Amino acid sequence: MVKPIGLLTAIAQEYEAVEALMENRTSERDFLLGDVEGRRVCLAMTGIGKVNAAVSATQMCERTAPSALVFTGVAGGLDPALDIGDVVIGHTLIQHDAGVLGDDGIATYQAGHIPFYNPTDQLGFHPSDRLLTAVRLAVASAPEETIGCRIMFGTILTGDQFLESDRERQRLRERFSAHAIEMEGGAVAQVAARYGVDHLAIRTLSDRAGQTSSTDFSTFLDRVARQTTDLIRLLLPVIGSEV
Repeated sequence: MVKPIGLLTAIAQEYEAVEALMENRTSERDFLLGDVEGRRVCLAMTGIGKVNAAVSATQMCERTAPSALVFTGVAGGLDPALDIGDVVIGHTLIQHDAGVLGDDGIATYQAGHIPFYNPTDQLGFHPSDRLLTAVRLAVASAPEETIGCRIMFGTILTGDQFLESDRERQRLRERFSAHAIEMEGGAVAQVAARYGVDHLAIRTLSDRAGQTSSTDFSTFLDRVARQTTDLIRLLLPVIGSEV
């Protein structure tokens, strides 16, 4: 039996953009099964936030045994060199709101650990080197018109807040050298690590995570949610053959 690639999105606009790519669709409880570019996929809409994302990712791992979990959707930009519509593919996913809370705020630590009980030197979750290399090669060799957007590989932060602060955006950028921020990917990566499943986060910037981020999000959501579909078409064959 061919293992499907698990595709997860947070909200309806993201889900519908991926759903439109699928052929031979069948529903199975909370999931939609189908084919994209000759690869079997399982699609789910998780809802917003880390708990929702972790629940859906866990159910997908338990019920469909996916070859990989791929979270696709929108994010806020932290890197000032990036603009709305640019894409960040995560080589590192960090849950910035996990750690030790003191007088000076949160000292971020690896999710699932605390430094005085089960310490670790790890910070963040990473796709396998094999998968990340295959994705890099696919992006580098694709004609520019096939992709249609600027792509960066970088650090993506996850937390249960919608960021609407220029000051906090700058702090997070400086603290983690991060490129994007969202609310689900790090939790999915943590579930994937527990199940021994590879993972990938593909995020298109819908806003700049500053004081105007809610306005930008509402204005650009539909466009940037659809924009990712060409990239999914390009990468699914690579993911399916490499994991």
